[in-house]
Amino acid sequence: MIKFLMGVIVGILIFFFFLYFGGGKTMKKVGEGLTDTGKRMEVIEEIIKKETGEVEKDVKKKFFKEERDPTKKIQ
Repeated sequence: MIKFLMGVIVGILIFFFFLYFGGGKTMKKVGEGLTDTGKRMEVIEEIIKKETGEVEKDVKKKFFKEERDPTKKIQ
């Protein structure tokens, strides 16, 4: 019961601090910052995917130079 009451009190305090420090204006600023961060992360993800594909091709070329047809017999 004590933990529940402490949770309610902490929740109320967080709510009042939220309103005191700007409320909606603060949330809007944080949201814009997160949107910008998300856009940058998408660009970084695309670069990583591109680089990973190039590395994969290079590794395949280096280690698997030529795939041989197993049906051909060496004479």
